[in-house]
Amino acid sequence: MTQTPPARADVVIVGGGHNALVAATYLARAGRDVVVLERLPHVGGAAISAQTFEGLDARLSRYSYLVSLMPQQLIDELGLRLELRSRDTASYTPYGDSGLLVETTEGPATRDSFRALTGSDDHLDAWRRFYAEVADLAGVVATTLLEPLPHIGNLRDLSDMAVWTDVVDEPLGAAIERRFSHDLVRGVVGTDALIGTFASLHDPSLVQNRCFLYHLIGNGTGEWRVPVGGMGAVTGELERVAREAGATIVTGASVTSVTASDDGVVVAGDGFSVDADVVLSCVAPYVLAGLMGRPAPPKPSGSQFKVNLLVSRLPRLRSGVDPAIAFAGTFHLGESMSELETAWRQASDGELPDRAAGELYCHTLTDRSILGPELAASDAQTLTYFGLHTPYEVLPDAAAAERAYRQVVDALEEHLAEPFEPLVLGVEHKTPAQIEAALGMPGGHIFHGDLQWPWLEEDERPRSAAARWGVETSDPRVLLCGSGARRGGAVSGIAGHNAAHAVLEGGLVSRTT
Repeated sequence: MTQTPPARADVVIVGGGHNALVAATYLARAGRDVVVLERLPHVGGAAISAQTFEGLDARLSRYSYLVSLMPQQLIDELGLRLELRSRDTASYTPYGDSGLLVETTEGPATRDSFRALTGSDDHLDAWRRFYAEVADLAGVVATTLLEPLPHIGNLRDLSDMAVWTDVVDEPLGAAIERRFSHDLVRGVVGTDALIGTFASLHDPSLVQNRCFLYHLIGNGTGEWRVPVGGMGAVTGELERVAREAGATIVTGASVTSVTASDDGVVVAGDGFSVDADVVLSCVAPYVLAGLMGRPAPPKPSGSQFKVNLLVSRLPRLRSGVDPAIAFAGTFHLGESMSELETAWRQASDGELPDRAAGELYCHTLTDRSILGPELAASDAQTLTYFGLHTPYEVLPDAAAAERAYRQVVDALEEHLAEPFEPLVLGVEHKTPAQIEAALGMPGGHIFHGDLQWPWLEEDERPRSAAARWGVETSDPRVLLCGSGARRGGAVSGIAGHNAAHAVLEGGLVSRTT
């Protein structure tokens, strides 16, 4: 432990992820005594950079890697000195000896690519209509994320009913099949519904629809941008403003219990105890239940297989497309709709899918600052792979992880004009089990559990500030502050902002300034 926590604070935040730092800044600026307790030797949770490969001067965003949902309003209010760069390529999906290229700002290359793949302009026209309608819905929802939860009826009244039905009322797979006839185009649309979410595109629970909406509402555009300096730069800025605001941050402080009463909360750990008026929990609800000695909800199960790579150069593609274009955005592997559904069915049966389904992304095509001088002057690049439909249960050990990695290499080499592995300078795998062990995320679930709709349902009548902001628990003095909050998930800071505002609005701190 780098320092001993104080015996008393207005607010104790359990867990030092990015949301904790956001909440700490808002509360400290409002004059509250805030203590952040983090069990690891550093803050940031999943939003960190690390020199992953020994002897190789590259600091990779080890767990999370792109920024979409963080509102510009929050960045401005906190005074974060961040540079988030756009990418010219939105996605590239190899298909046989060709592929589908989608530019971030549509140009002739996108039109020509759709035409070559499908034989007409019909799919591009359908693509434009669908995403224009989704953008309108996303714009409506995005404006509410830093406010108390809106009512579903208000949002529905402001939205086009066709896209509302497609995204909110019915399984997304039905809309995709109705709007698009090409299997590959269907899959490219559907992948945004499956990042970190284990479900069929036809799942009646609509968990895939909720994931899709979250992936497309960032700042009303859904654009995923590259943080210059990697995710560590994001955490570094959040830590800076939190400390400058006066928050106390204690690392190496593992919390063992949270005991709430009508008068306050006691947070205890190995060698310390802190009395507080309120506790914000940035750990998963499953973990919080254990700390409070209460029955735990069902344990989440993460669904992603992460691979971090450093290569001497990008591989040449069989299609002849420039690798600097193909890998600049999201490079899809095995993600036609039929392949995605097959992988889901196989994983549901407890088996590692026969073929890899996932996507690659190259940070260093947009930002080479994460490389040391020697690597930056070379052709070296980083690659991050995010695999779908690889739940906790099908990757139980190192041998299974190695099999999954071999599948990724095989899937990639189907589209390459040369072998891939001779280009690899460094590689590491991150299964859900490894993420659980490293970060304390139960089941390795990156959202701490299934995402929820970012609004109040028809019959919901919030009776507290915590409920209005979507951060309530069963105890009025313990609030959610991380990905398990109503509008948690992703590196956004939204849950931290909303938890802080619920504390201030609810008058939960006895001392006023």
